[in-house]
Amino acid sequence: MAFYGHVIKALIQTKHTLLPHEPNDPATAQEDQLRNLLETAKDTAFGKYYNFARILDAEDIRETYRKEVPIFDYHTMNEEWWKKQRHDPDITWPGRPGFFALSSGTTGKKSKRIPVTDEMLECTQRVGRAQAECLANFDLPAELFEKDILMLTSSADLNEKDGWLEGEISGINVSNLPEFMEGVYKPGLEIAQIADWDERVQRIAEEAPKWDVGALAGIPSWMVMMLRKVIEHNKLKNIHEIWPNLSIYTTGGVAFEPYRQTFEALLDHPITIMDTYLASEGFFAFNARPGTMAMELALDHGMYFEFIPHDERGFDETGTMLKKPLVLDFRDVEENVDYALLVSTPAGAWRYMIGDTIKFVDKEKMEIVITGRTKYFLNVVGSQLSEEKLNKAIGVLNEKTGATVKEFTVGALKREEDGEYVHQWVLGLESGELDAETAKQELDAHLQEVNKNYAVARKKALKDIRVRVESADRLYAFLEQTKKKGGQIKFPKVMPEEKLRELLAFLG
Repeated sequence: MAFYGHVIKALIQTKHTLLPHEPNDPATAQEDQLRNLLETAKDTAFGKYYNFARILDAEDIRETYRKEVPIFDYHTMNEEWWKKQRHDPDITWPGRPGFFALSSGTTGKKSKRIPVTDEMLECTQRVGRAQAECLANFDLPAELFEKDILMLTSSADLNEKDGWLEGEISGINVSNLPEFMEGVYKPGLEIAQIADWDERVQRIAEEAPKWDVGALAGIPSWMVMMLRKVIEHNKLKNIHEIWPNLSIYTTGGVAFEPYRQTFEALLDHPITIMDTYLASEGFFAFNARPGTMAMELALDHGMYFEFIPHDERGFDETGTMLKKPLVLDFRDVEENVDYALLVSTPAGAWRYMIGDTIKFVDKEKMEIVITGRTKYFLNVVGSQLSEEKLNKAIGVLNEKTGATVKEFTVGALKREEDGEYVHQWVLGLESGELDAETAKQELDAHLQEVNKNYAVARKKALKDIRVRVESADRLYAFLEQTKKKGGQIKFPKVMPEEKLRELLAFLG
């Protein structure tokens, strides 16, 4: 039994022992990644404009690169360079990209289009293989290595446009899986290419008895919905009744903790849960060992990282980046400090701010956690609430009340009567009972206790807290009416005032 599983497990363990994926000298490895990127792109239009050849000759290429190449966000990178790259070769990377990733949460003409080159796909697969090798660190049964892997992604039905294919990054990735994945990947391309989310999940539920799934991968909110559909359609008590060998869930996209209770309720027994950091711009980090949800940053896989402190050294009180922010490379980062992440990649992204904030929890192990988004930083009146702090507050609320708030959003609104700011929360309740006044008191008390800036704001400019409790399905209905329902779409934890008022109007 499981002969091939034992062989595969042994090979993984041997490879992991003899050729560990992590570099012995991460700082030097990062310099090598930057050097390789600059060397490859030095003859592109971007490389010539910023004189990559001269940077390569510098005594400290990291410092020179930082001085000579500006920081880009999507708007400036797209307007100045990527639009040209859609039609002309050798703009920010040799050749032309075969794919463009449409950013999650956007549709239609306003979608961000992130280039995805063959080299970027290869880079992503290298990080994926490194994560697979780290399974040697986990006590997993040999049989698992022969089982199916169900990846819940956005639609793999890519759209052809002007010589390239475009879709969300998870759909692009499953359309370019390595050959060794073809035999075990579920639900298969035919089902994955179904554009309608509900139809796709229905097909998964119908086909589920034919599969022997050992591992799941996907964003947790939609994974829960899919598993519930499988359980409901097949009249099960839990998902292990149909997939008894299910042993691993690889999560990502949003923080898992707010969904843990709901997800684990669908299981018969605990399984290994691994976090990943996979964005439209690249596969940046993965959980490499048991006992933690922190992720090892992929410092030796073809990408170069820089870090801007997410405080007064890099951003003003409104959360806007300073004109001359402090920028650090891996050598100088500190543990337990929030940083906005800059990436340079083989997709032709250069010093590109992707909008996420991270912090190192163990620099020696190169392990990080995602703390939120630069734009999901609620600081309109000096409250300085990161997404990480908001998630923890919801976790405390669930623990104290016994309710399960599955989704939430919060934003600052001006009161019509006096123009003073209040924080408006909208909580998506999954199960249990929760009244708005109790939620208000618990959230406010917890945040004042753990965040001195919030406590000061409550005594001054932040005049009140408002809470609205709805079913989680109502929040998903809001996404659906804006055509944003699907495998990789994330409900925003912080909303700007205009969008928050739109949500409140939808809820009536």
